[in-house]
Amino acid sequence: MSDTIIPQYVLDEVLKKFNVSSLVDTSIRQMCQIVDNLEKETGIQFVRMELGNPGLPPVQIGVDAEIEALKQGIAAVYPDIQGYKPLKTEIKKFVKNFLDIDVNIENCIPTVGSMMGSFTSFMTLMHTRKERKKILFVDPGFPVHKLQANVLGSGSEHFDVYNYRGKKLEGILEKYLSTGEFYGLIYSNPNNPSWIVFTDEELRIIAKVSKKYDVVVIEDLAYFGMDFRQDYGKPGVPPYQPTIAKYYDQYILLISSSKVFSYAGQRIGMMVVSPELFNRHFPDLKTNFNSDHFGTALIFESIYSVSSGTSHSPQYALYAILKAVNEGEYNFRDEVLIYGEKAKIMKKHFLDNGFQLVYDKDVDKPIADGFYFTVKYPGLDGNEFLYQLLLHGIGAISLKITGSDIHDGVRACVSLIPMDMMDELERRLKIMKNNIENLKK
Repeated sequence: MSDTIIPQYVLDEVLKKFNVSSLVDTSIRQMCQIVDNLEKETGIQFVRMELGNPGLPPVQIGVDAEIEALKQGIAAVYPDIQGYKPLKTEIKKFVKNFLDIDVNIENCIPTVGSMMGSFTSFMTLMHTRKERKKILFVDPGFPVHKLQANVLGSGSEHFDVYNYRGKKLEGILEKYLSTGEFYGLIYSNPNNPSWIVFTDEELRIIAKVSKKYDVVVIEDLAYFGMDFRQDYGKPGVPPYQPTIAKYYDQYILLISSSKVFSYAGQRIGMMVVSPELFNRHFPDLKTNFNSDHFGTALIFESIYSVSSGTSHSPQYALYAILKAVNEGEYNFRDEVLIYGEKAKIMKKHFLDNGFQLVYDKDVDKPIADGFYFTVKYPGLDGNEFLYQLLLHGIGAISLKITGSDIHDGVRACVSLIPMDMMDELERRLKIMKNNIENLKK
């Protein structure tokens, strides 16, 4: 093998140090730890595709509002467990303006990142009906959601949706939901990591089967409006971000501010619960909760027990951002278009050097350019591929931990690769290709 970017003995020592026996089972944060150590040991900057950190500065409107709130002494005051009321009002307006759905202020709940929304949703829903102990993951998906279910003791099952697009989706959902074992199902849209986007037909199918078996749908909108094939960035103007909420009344929407507003560090997200679910009574909740009213149990027991509410000053930041967005003073889509531009360049570099896209179609169209894409190298299994990537100064995570059926590929996140590093990525991929092909001889 020709010289690699990272000396092989250094990589082997780091993997031994962290007791890594299987790279395909390595979590996102573990992979970050490995890459951090390799950078420290070698002084070589990695092409860091392993973590979905925003690669843009936070929206200044939010920063200024948060600083002002802190100056006014808000840090000394416990936040309202239901959320800062002006923020709740702006969330209500936001989902009307960009999803075209109507909810009440009480249904809009600030959370400590959208991950808190999923965690407390699982925590509450798993106790709504004694006979229903499982969550269905429509995969591939965000690996930490599975970790949350495991930590809570929730049962779960999953399937890779890629081969069940369109009308095929109904049959696979029937197979699982007809068992009566599931309290909910969860998916992301656009999808992390494949970047597929459910069509209106598919959302109708999800609604139809979920309604038939009374299953709550949790829709993860972490990458809100980031299907750049459409312009979802104008308030109150079609087209609107596709959502299950148009077709079903038993839903929870998880909306993140981490990517679309680059506000990841302050852990501030939004949970929107349908009015019908919020006000629903589940007698079985009384076994573990004081109230059988879903909204009350969710806010005053699940959220309260986890964090006593959402950090105060970030709520002021998100309020200011949403107000500007709702009033058309700030176009969030324009600010994140750079991710699509990066994806287009990076995909070309991979494809030109013999790599292949794993999830390459969105039904019958090429996959869009966005925050993530998926890639593999012919002839390498997942462990070999990740090992070679690390040897060549490139970080990524295995598709296996996302629930994908394809274990020889990786998720590539574009956000942290600066434009001035694209040529270096191309150079490393060429070296990697040559080294792999020489190994085959």
